[in-house]
Amino acid sequence: MKWKELEHETCPVARGLSVVGDRWTLLVLRDCFRGVKRFDDFQTSLGITRHVLADRLKRLEETGVLERRLYSEAPPRHEYRLTDKGRALYPILVSLVTWAEQHQPHAEAAPFVYRDRATGDLLDPILVDRITGAPIEPHRVTAGRD
Repeated sequence: MKWKELEHETCPVARGLSVVGDRWTLLVLRDCFRGVKRFDDFQTSLGITRHVLADRLKRLEETGVLERRLYSEAPPRHEYRLTDKGRALYPILVSLVTWAEQHQPHAEAAPFVYRDRATGDLLDPILVDRITGAPIEPHRVTAGRD
């Protein structure tokens, strides 16, 4: 199966990976959530080639995750902003960070933390059921199509 064919699969994991599963894409999204908007700023932050970055930004725009907005007419310059579809990926990044901190910790880096913007209180992100508030854990969940 070719990478482009994943978007047509019935498996939601495969379809999701067709959007965010290639190299660099999640790092581009990480930077978007940190407030990076401009091509040169992405390139500086990521150390990525112009060609690869342009390809990833174009793909994220085509899939509706990012929108491109003109911020300068002479010369024409654009910035990239998360759409609602893009902002909906935030829990995935939080889950990846949480997993990496628990299972792939960096020996020299301070632990990564989340804080409430208003109070400064530490947050402990977990995946919970919207109705019961109970943590969603593999041993208590079945998943599939009804």
